[in-house]
Amino acid sequence: MATAENDVLKPDFGASRKHFIFTDEHEQLRESIRSFAQKELAPHAEEWEETTFPDSVFTRMGELGFLGLDKAEALGGQGGDYYTSLVLAEELVHARSGGLAMGIAVHTDMAMPPIIAFGTEEQKQEWVVPAIKGEKILCLGITEPDAGSDVAGIKTRAIYDAATDEYVINGSKTYITNGHRADVIVLVTKTDPDAGHGGITLFLVPMDAPGVVREQRLKKLGMHSSDTALLAFQDVRVPASAILGEKGKGFYHISWELQGERLIGAAGCVAGAQACFDLTLKYALERQAFGRSIGKFQVIRHKFAEMATKIETARQLTYMTAWRFNNGEYPVREISMAKLHAARISVEVADECIQIHGGAGYMTEYGVERVWRDLRLNRIGAGTDEIMLEVIGRSYGL
Repeated sequence: MATAENDVLKPDFGASRKHFIFTDEHEQLRESIRSFAQKELAPHAEEWEETTFPDSVFTRMGELGFLGLDKAEALGGQGGDYYTSLVLAEELVHARSGGLAMGIAVHTDMAMPPIIAFGTEEQKQEWVVPAIKGEKILCLGITEPDAGSDVAGIKTRAIYDAATDEYVINGSKTYITNGHRADVIVLVTKTDPDAGHGGITLFLVPMDAPGVVREQRLKKLGMHSSDTALLAFQDVRVPASAILGEKGKGFYHISWELQGERLIGAAGCVAGAQACFDLTLKYALERQAFGRSIGKFQVIRHKFAEMATKIETARQLTYMTAWRFNNGEYPVREISMAKLHAARISVEVADECIQIHGGAGYMTEYGVERVWRDLRLNRIGAGTDEIMLEVIGRSYGL
């Protein structure tokens, strides 16, 4: 029996792609954040590349409820699920400022979670409540000049002074996002230098404490709109109550925190790659060469097909892993895979987009070179490619 043409199911390439983890409420939130990013942030993107984005961005996002989307209402958050934080990471790409998105992510998804998870009620009230309002800014201090991936190799010491019930901290931290603007740092220290991972302790150190020195603002390949600091701690005294979580358990506390951070980073990488893809697709349809748009040439068409496939694989891996994480699982192997894959493909896509733009892609006015520079950090920060491969490999008993 012949089938009428109108009855044939045809592919709808223009259909919106809403994954099952997202509800209508998530999509409404997505629209709100995108509108905010496009109207209030993106117009200043070029200026902030030169000056770094202002602290008022935190205040404004706090007013809008964007800094506590997945945080408990008792702390002033919105009480949303983990997916709301993914939505924020994805939609901030429309601010066209990788450094801004990084600064916000450090505040909401790197420094804040361990305070919520391991902090006392007093610590939460002192730091988390105002942080969700955008009145206090947070940062996280792990990396040192001589210790990055090797967390057990950190040299920042916290020595207990029984006479005053205080700890005296000496050392340095580097590559600290928000380091020049933060009000407090979640500081990774050694309280027992002979105990390896078991000798690491976290402290909440106010950045205005005597002995905290904000040294030079570091110059970077990308993420120019965020401030990245070299910090020194010279006989900084904090009370024993400044310990975050349990003494000697800092490595395990921070390892837990890194999992959520890596998944948020993966979502940001996918969104960044998609935005660069969309920008380049528009260019390829408009740019004329040899009498037609360059997108009509097979070599360019295949480049887009390859990029789209890479983006979609990273998106699906990230979303499915997020579903498991949100449902109480601790899928470290898959989180590591998502972070590794999304970071790699985002850089590959941005590089290919520069190639498609040709000489224009190398110029700052088109924006794609900045996307590449900003995304490149994701293969280093929050766990390098090499560390992710090691985690994945060891998970198989190798």
